[in-house]
Amino acid sequence: MEQLILGVINKHVEEKKVIRSGQHGFTRGKSWLTNLIAFYDDMTSWVDEGRAADVLYLDFSKAFDTVSHNILISKLRKCELDEWTVSCVENWLNGRAQRVVISSTSLVGGL
Repeated sequence: MEQLILGVINKHVEEKKVIRSGQHGFTRGKSWLTNLIAFYDDMTSWVDEGRAADVLYLDFSKAFDTVSHNILISKLRKCELDEWTVSCVENWLNGRAQRVVISSTSLVGGL
């Protein structure tokens, strides 16, 4: 079921051009490596041209652990995704919680 919904969302995103071409994460055929290569190419070009280049690194590794389900569903609707798909995602997320086990100790947090 997840693969079916993912396919519908991916098709919609591609057809409606919801994601910019510079997006690398969660984009088919792109990854952290393609992002790093594009970044490196831009920075070396700027340095070669004598332009200033400042870099700010942000760690979003935990960003999706705390995303509000209501905000996510709202954004899916704003992207004009069909209501059937949005309802499927909403029903799938309803009542879900994240569980992490560290040294046999279970930590559960609702999202």
